[in-house]
Amino acid sequence: MKTPVVVIIGRPNVGKSTLFNRLIGNRGAIVNDQSGVTRDRNYGEVEWDGKEFQIIDTGGYVPNSTDLFETAIREQVDIAINEADAILFMVDVRTGINPVDIEITNMLRSYSKEFILLVNKVDSENFEAAAAEFYKLGINKIYTISALIGRKTGDLLDELTANFAPVTEDDKTDPRLKIAFVGRPNVGKSSLTNALLGYDRSIVTDIPGTTRDSLNTILKYYGQEIILVDTAGLRKKKRIEESIEFFSTVRTLKAIGECDVAVVMIDAQLGIEKQDQKIIEEAVRRRKGILLAVNKWDLIEKDTNTSKKFEDTLKRRTWNNRLPSGNFYIGINKAKDTQTC
Repeated sequence: MKTPVVVIIGRPNVGKSTLFNRLIGNRGAIVNDQSGVTRDRNYGEVEWDGKEFQIIDTGGYVPNSTDLFETAIREQVDIAINEADAILFMVDVRTGINPVDIEITNMLRSYSKEFILLVNKVDSENFEAAAAEFYKLGINKIYTISALIGRKTGDLLDELTANFAPVTEDDKTDPRLKIAFVGRPNVGKSSLTNALLGYDRSIVTDIPGTTRDSLNTILKYYGQEIILVDTAGLRKKKRIEESIEFFSTVRTLKAIGECDVAVVMIDAQLGIEKQDQKIIEEAVRRRKGILLAVNKWDLIEKDTNTSKKFEDTLKRRTWNNRLPSGNFYIGINKAKDTQTC
């Protein structure tokens, strides 16, 4: 069963991160009165009435800005709207309708996707009358909430999850080993999956984002069924590098949460990067088995000690970031001049 993805969008400082923290049950996102505090993306899991979904807190949407961070945020919001199963559009009752709210409304309509308008900071009945102003936006689904004190957030969750499938016992007790191949776009996840299966289950090209969704395939090995999950790359819609990694990370987190073993693929030409470290940290946090698979080994120049140096670098980069030293295995198949797990 695929976990639905819910995205919170809105202009800066309307309370997106406050709602995110309330739904996930901890302070995963920094909350401050200063506009633009959330520049990166925050991800979390929410369980409500037997249903689970992934929640994403995006940065504040600022149209027509030339600021590098705000430009990247617009790119991420654009991707989020395309990929989300549900959209929460948040506004601030204290400031009323803002021109940016109108622009976001028109943008959402252009995508022909249903969304819920959240009028935030309605801390009591005294603010209900002021919230009526937002009906001028012509949106059918409007909820007045207070993310800070939790007012009416239960009603919101009932509406949001109405069409989500509940988590069943079968989802939790599948005895088959599930292996997820995770990593940055175009690192070779689909190629390795195809090699293990013996046929082309996934399309493989040099273009990041060829795989648009996670693909589950059954591999029979010595009479046992193993579920292989080739995690999606990313639909490349813009040129900003941060956006290229945005939903790749979301899909990776979903796959890690549902797997038993995460095979983290590393590009031998690039080495381990910040994004790889985040993936490993997530797998450690969820107590998953971890294997580091070094791909594209044939494309780098080698001498007698190349593999040893590479392995030492991987260990140093991960251990120095306070990751457990005994949770994963690194292997390089020097005989065939290719990677192995």
